[in-house]
Amino acid sequence: MKAKVLFLCTGNSCRSQMAEGWTRALHGDRIEPYSAGVQARGLDARAVAVMSEAGVDIGVQRSKHVDELRHVELDLVVTLCDDARESCPAYLGSAPTLHESFDDPPYLARNARSEEEALPHYRRVRDEIKRFVEDLPDMLQRLGKQTS
Repeated sequence: MKAKVLFLCTGNSCRSQMAEGWTRALHGDRIEPYSAGVQARGLDARAVAVMSEAGVDIGVQRSKHVDELRHVELDLVVTLCDDARESCPAYLGSAPTLHESFDDPPYLARNARSEEEALPHYRRVRDEIKRFVEDLPDMLQRLGKQTS
């Protein structure tokens, strides 16, 4: 049985979408990833672009409000920003919560005058999230959650 992991962020447009995509690409045989936000703001086109550069298609994913996942029995909830950690709904059940804060690429790129100025922020966070996700099976094992 696959471990079910939710990546929670504010708008479910960028960081949590990247984490869901990386998890599916790297550990889809052992982990069933979900992403959601405390708001749903739509998928960030730059996040889609930089993930595509890395060979991961998140363009098929959609932005979801966390309420859509209240029926899912989760094994782990990972909050990816401070706002999501503070707003994490109590109804997510008994799943342990892990907080790993990543910079917000849209915020960092807000004053960019071109894609060439904006995309490095997205690429850096994409790569940081990948490194975090690579260790996800070990984190789940330490929590006593099986991945098969």
